[in-house]
Amino acid sequence: MGHGNFSVISELILVGFSNYPQTEIPLFFLFSLVYLASLFGNTTVITLVILDFSLQTPMYIFLCHLAFLNIFFSTFVVPKMLFNFLASKKVISYNFCIAQTYITLFLESTECFLLAVMALDRYVAICYPLRYLLIMNWSVCAALALGAWTVGFFASVVPLYLTILPLCGPYVVDYIFCELPILLHMFCADTSLLETIMATGGAGTVLFPFLFIILSYLRILVAVMTINSIKGRKKAFSTCTSHLIAVIMYYGTGMIRYLRPKSLYSAEGDKLISVFYAVINPMLNPFIYSLRNKEMKEGMKKVMGKYKIKTKQQITD
Repeated sequence: MGHGNFSVISELILVGFSNYPQTEIPLFFLFSLVYLASLFGNTTVITLVILDFSLQTPMYIFLCHLAFLNIFFSTFVVPKMLFNFLASKKVISYNFCIAQTYITLFLESTECFLLAVMALDRYVAICYPLRYLLIMNWSVCAALALGAWTVGFFASVVPLYLTILPLCGPYVVDYIFCELPILLHMFCADTSLLETIMATGGAGTVLFPFLFIILSYLRILVAVMTINSIKGRKKAFSTCTSHLIAVIMYYGTGMIRYLRPKSLYSAEGDKLISVFYAVINPMLNPFIYSLRNKEMKEGMKKVMGKYKIKTKQQITD
């Protein structure tokens, strides 16, 4: 629908925080540090799981997928934002803007399903501890992870491709990156079909995983309350704390953005919310999930120990 008109547009103005020019240099350095911390944390998680066999369990396999998603998302958004902080001409090419729209929608949908898969993993681990590794075997883990990416793709990218419309001027994106809810106000033709598909897709990719997570944790709560010892309950709850924090941050941000009263809406407020889930959240996830827990710290010591031994051998040789 309207694909032939897309080639007319070469670039769009990407407003970002240019309304506050005095903040752009400080924000450039701040977000650069956050982005580097995000790359370091998420890459560390993936590297440790690959190198340490004891970390190659279902929970950490799913964490690797989430870490890769975090790297992919932030890398598709942050570098362009950083470049525009320093550029005198705040623009984004049309093709890259459309690519950002597809990629961010795809990754946001996929993260919802990954969080649901991780909730299922915690449910099986706590409710069926003796059968956990039998149920969550390698083939099941691979199918669940692949399923999250596949469903995320077909529930977001395909419907958008079939219904996307040509843009109308002025070609000004008052946001920090190109995202479908922002471009929706710039489409020329009637957007009722696209809005209907977005609402249906939102129910499937956001609401359904969220309800699944809630149901999983209700079952987990019932199972934990049957544990007699307080120590056992604390241990069971501790395995879920990181995932719960991540779910609250991810869905909490979305609720603040989409469910707040219209009286509280502001373009600048939306930008700050987008900074949290596009820049801050990918940086926090690896530290919340992995880098603070005992298994990951032990894995880091093992990998560093192997590296030191290998370095000494090379020096000796």
